[in-house]
Amino acid sequence: MDLIRIKDADDPRVDDYRDLTDTRLRRRKEPAEGLFMAESHQVISRALRAGHAVRSVLTTPRWVTALEGLPIPAHAQVFVADEDLVQQVTGYRVHRGALAAMSRLPLPSVETVTGPARRILVLEGVVDHTNVGAVFRSAAGLGFDAVLVDPTCADPLYRRSVRVSMGAVFALPWTRVTPWPSGLRDLVENGWELLALTPRADAVALPGLSFDPQQRVALLLGSEGTGLTDAALRQVERHVRIPMSAGVDSLNVAAAVAIACYAIGVVPPPKDPVK
Repeated sequence: MDLIRIKDADDPRVDDYRDLTDTRLRRRKEPAEGLFMAESHQVISRALRAGHAVRSVLTTPRWVTALEGLPIPAHAQVFVADEDLVQQVTGYRVHRGALAAMSRLPLPSVETVTGPARRILVLEGVVDHTNVGAVFRSAAGLGFDAVLVDPTCADPLYRRSVRVSMGAVFALPWTRVTPWPSGLRDLVENGWELLALTPRADAVALPGLSFDPQQRVALLLGSEGTGLTDAALRQVERHVRIPMSAGVDSLNVAAAVAIACYAIGVVPPPKDPVK
């Protein structure tokens, strides 16, 4: 690794890491420049295994040794700065050891993402990055194969999304659906059954549904405020709901996804314990 000591917060070599807490700035800067931020050794490692190239790394002296265990290319620049200076650059106290500016890969087509899949999530208007990250983590752990997002959905590769997902955004194929929502028709034509998760009383309760593991099922979820739009709902074959009690009509979208994924996902059975 090429270790470079940074002593000035205005050093242009660390501009990729500047003002990471400014969400509006990062939404413009990162996709336009083809980069994203991976935070923590674990997440950096998963991004590398997924084929993303490292542009550079920013860390502090006490974490340099830990970086040696990661498959970071020898030519990659590793910027080392004191913790206070890193905070000045990024806008927050970095506790997870290291940040890596990494290159985005071109988004695959919907056909490429869904081709081998049997269970997919489709997100419309989920703009909270924390929720997006939690959705990916639940999907990856509970038997879903891929995620599709509409054009308004938050960036799955935004730093907070990646961190909350624990790197699951690199384990699950994903892409954006355009045009929206008419692009959903292609899923139906390719044999997908579209389900909309909604709190509507006339929706079918999830515990009453069963699906063959080979059946192609796409579960649509909308924002917490308004849910799925009427335009999206018109593309869907069936509406499903999570039964609620005590006067509560709905759950946080991240909690709802976990329950729904558990109900209709395809999780391999546990292996027999070794005797």
